[in-house]
Amino acid sequence: MQPSALTGPQKAVLMLLSLDEATAGPILAEMDAEDVKKLRDAAAGLRAVPTSSLDGLYAEFIDKSRSAVAVPKGGMRYLRKLAGNALGEPAAQQIFLETEATALERLAQAEPGALASVMENEHPQLVAAILSQLDNEKAARVLEALPEASRPAILERLGTMSEVPASLLEDVATALSAELPVTQTGGVMEVNGIARSAALVRRLGRETGEQLLGSIEEGNSELAGEIRKAMYTFEDLNALDARALRSLLESVPVERLTMAMKTASEALKTHIFASMSKRAAERIKEDMEIMGGVRLSDVEAAQREIVEVALRLDAEGTISLENNANAMV
Repeated sequence: MQPSALTGPQKAVLMLLSLDEATAGPILAEMDAEDVKKLRDAAAGLRAVPTSSLDGLYAEFIDKSRSAVAVPKGGMRYLRKLAGNALGEPAAQQIFLETEATALERLAQAEPGALASVMENEHPQLVAAILSQLDNEKAARVLEALPEASRPAILERLGTMSEVPASLLEDVATALSAELPVTQTGGVMEVNGIARSAALVRRLGRETGEQLLGSIEEGNSELAGEIRKAMYTFEDLNALDARALRSLLESVPVERLTMAMKTASEALKTHIFASMSKRAAERIKEDMEIMGGVRLSDVEAAQREIVEVALRLDAEGTISLENNANAMV
C-alpha cells in the first residue's frame, strides 16, 4: 500500500496506533466524537501496511520507533482503550457500540443449540473448522447439540486439523449474517486439532467422550490414541487431592518421578512433596540437584509415563481424573 493510497483517517490512525498510550491519549482527547468515529472506521478497514509506505510521511516518527511495526494488529482494541481513557468510558462505549461484530464473533455469541441447528447439515470439515475457533466450553456444548451420528466424523476432522482455510468459515457465517468476514485469498488460521479435540472430549464427560473416541478408534486408532494422550498432562496432577496423588506415586518408580519433576511448576512440586514423607521429599530434591541438566525429551517421556499410570489407575477406579476435568481444561 503506497502512502498516496491511504486516506486522511487511515494515515491518522496509523500514526496514533504507533504511539504509546501516554502520548496518544492526550491527542485523542483533543478530538470530538465524530473524529474518533472516523478513526474507528479506518482502524477496522486496515490490515497490513508496509513500514516502507510511511517513509517521507512519518520520517521523524520512524526514526524514533524503528523497532515498532507499522501494522494496526489489534488496533481496534487499542483504540478503544485510548478512547476510554481520553474521553471517559461512557462516551467511548457509546461510540464503539456502533461497531458491528464480525461474522465469526456472532457465531461465538450464538446459543449452542442455535449454532448446532445451523450447522447440522454442513460438512463435518466445515463444522470442525468453526468449532476450532470457539472457546472449549462453547464448542463442547455445540458438539453435544449436534446429531450423535455426526459427532465422530466432526471430532476426527478436528483432530487432524493444523490450519483452517478462511474460506471454509464463509458458509456458516453467511447463514447467520449477510456479511462475510474479511478474508485474504489463501489466508489460514492455525489450529492445534489434537489439543482442541482433547479439550472437547474432557468437557463432554467420560461416557460421551469415550463413546466418541471409541467410534473414531474403529477407523483411526492412531488419532484416537493421540487425542487420549493429549487429554491430560503432567501439570494436571496438581488437581488431584492428596490421597489420590499418594496412590499414584506408589505406582511410579522414584527415578521416573525425579526425572519428570525437572520441569514441573513450583505449584506442582509443592503439591507432590506435600503428599509424601519429609524424608522422601528431601531425597528427590537431592537427586534432582545431582541429576543436573537433562534432555527435555527424557523429561517429557517420564511425564508421559506417569500420566499413563494415572489414566490406568483412573480406569481401574483407584483414582478419579474426571472430577477434575473442568478445573484442568
